[in-house]
Amino acid sequence: MTFDPGLFLLGLAPLFVLTVVLEAWYWRGKRAMYTIRDTLSNATLALMHQAADTLFLWAFVRTVYQWCYDHGAQWINLPSMWGVLVLFLLQDFLYYWFHRASHRIRWMWSSHVVHHSSERMNFSTAFRQSLTYPLSGMWLFWVPLALIGFPPDWVILAVGLSLAYQFFVHTQAVDRLGWMEQLFNTPSHHRVHHGRNSQYIDKNYAGVLIIWDKLFGTFVDEQEAPDYGIVRPIHSHNPLLLTFHEWRDMFCDAWTHRDLRYLWKPPEWGEQQLHPARQEECKLINRQATPH
Repeated sequence: MTFDPGLFLLGLAPLFVLTVVLEAWYWRGKRAMYTIRDTLSNATLALMHQAADTLFLWAFVRTVYQWCYDHGAQWINLPSMWGVLVLFLLQDFLYYWFHRASHRIRWMWSSHVVHHSSERMNFSTAFRQSLTYPLSGMWLFWVPLALIGFPPDWVILAVGLSLAYQFFVHTQAVDRLGWMEQLFNTPSHHRVHHGRNSQYIDKNYAGVLIIWDKLFGTFVDEQEAPDYGIVRPIHSHNPLLLTFHEWRDMFCDAWTHRDLRYLWKPPEWGEQQLHPARQEECKLINRQATPH
């Protein structure tokens, strides 16, 4: 490749910013989709994430992927039409499992929760990412691609293209997209994913193709309007608090209860271990903390 695929998303930054500006202009005087504090918080988190991700990519991930490629099966012939198609499908399949694991393993949720913590849904929400993704292990999910013979730069580019596509599903300005709803992840499907309504939690993990959710039983169609955010809201715009609050809580739970299972069990697992009366108390606290 003649360019650095690790900088692909950075190169698209002007397009992303322009899209945010246009969406904010579209909603002016209609609905309070944007606030200055929320948007600046999202932008700050994006810069922190990009800095950490770029450093980790150059310092570690490329080396790991290259070793796996050099010692792997070398089954793939790129560039070819079929090779690119297989890369797209496998990357999207692995993204589905990365995303699902990020909701069901608390160690990974500690990073991913940052993306879900905003109670707004707009294009700037796509910027809301955690600098701790390298620590929680996102990069591990694409190691199989290098092992079967996809060059590291192609793997990195495929992931970047998927994430670029996903930027455009973070909006309420688009309703339904006709036949595309059957095959692709769309704004409607992704609004469901960001909803904390009981029927929407842990649904629609798709990256580009919604077929994985339909295949593995995690698809839900958008019916009632989603209530955005997380079940235990964090009412702050402090980027450091947004980044580390779940890591803090996870380690505190493991230390307090002397139980390392808090590190890998689902985020709600701790409450499930409580006495039934305490479970109801926790549910009441969560409902009171949730704005209506």
